Amino acid sequence: MAEDTAAPTPDTPEENTAQPEKRKRLLRILAIAVIAIALIWGLWYFLTQAGRVSTDNAYVGADSATVTALISAPVKDVRVSGTQVVKKGDILVILDDADARLAVVDAEAALRQARQRYGQASANADSARAKVSARGADISQARARLRDADAMVAKARAELARRESISGTGAVSAEELTTARTALASAIAARDLAAATIVSAEATRGSASGDLGAAEALVRGTTISTAPDVAVAQARLDKAMLDLARTVIRAPVDGIVTNKQVQVGQRIAAGAPIMIVVPVGTAYVDANFKESQFRRIRIGQPVELVSDYYGGDVVYRGKVIGIAGGTGAAFSLIPAQNATGNWVKVVQRLPVRISIDSRDLKNHPLRVGLSMEATIDTRGN
Repeated sequence: MAEDTAAPTPDTPEENTAQPEKRKRLLRILAIAVIAIALIWGLWYFLTQAGRVSTDNAYVGADSATVTALISAPVKDVRVSGTQVVKKGDILVILDDADARLAVVDAEAALRQARQRYGQASANADSARAKVSARGADISQARARLRDADAMVAKARAELARRESISGTGAVSAEELTTARTALASAIAARDLAAATIVSAEATRGSASGDLGAAEALVRGTTISTAPDVAVAQARLDKAMLDLARTVIRAPVDGIVTNKQVQVGQRIAAGAPIMIVVPVGTAYVDANFKESQFRRIRIGQPVELVSDYYGGDVVYRGKVIGIAGGTGAAFSLIPAQNATGNWVKVVQRLPVRISIDSRDLKNHPLRVGLSMEATIDTRGN
């Protein structure tokens, strides 16, 4: 039995030497491969990742437009629904315009009345101007009559003096003297009346001049379009027409309707918000970077953005356009108070505003509030 069992053949010296050599060769190959991979990764990192800072604490934002009613009126028609895409100028809501139309009619009547009053004032000024001219003519006539009366007085005085000079000769009777004296008295009375007529005419012209000044004061330096009463009435009409136009509420920007709070038949007050239009075509990203990452962040640096909404296959191009003036904690309702003894340092984050390329947004629209991952390339600075 012992003879049938073969004894194990011992390893030859060549085989014992070949195995360590093979192992060493494999280890050298593995080491070279590891070094090559490390070098390739280091080169890739230096060329593509060095000088880049990133954060996943970033969110899509937009300057949303709040649509408000500028007048108080019942809602007649609602043309849009929530989530609907609208263009700037599209009709959103129509308000009942009955009161606004009545206000326009009333304002138009007030404007016509103001124009009539201005025309009347202008006519009164012309009439007063004519009266002043007429009173001037009356004064001229009165002065002419006074001169005639003076001539008659001189004539009557001369006739009386001539008769009195020959009255002692018996050539003139007492009746003729009496007639001459009466004629002189009548001429003097006529002269006094003419003088009084001049004074009255001058007083009348003064009164007419006062009326003319008052009438001209209403129209002096103005036209029918610049007169105060007419301008006020025109402004009232413009306001009424503006209120009428405001019964049709239109979209202020391109965007998506959200937070709609208006229904047909509802009476809304002036200034009450009725919906929000989100301009997704001009969305931006607010990325909150750690304060330790801001050593090389500058405005104008390029940014790559990835959204969870589309996944990593869609990369948005962006640019840093602004850095906030303080952290979110600094402007919170109750700012952190670090004067207590149990203070623990917490790394703060500062918001960075990033614009998004409009072509990327057009091809892959975003929604406000979506999460983003932002990577800023700081190698340019």
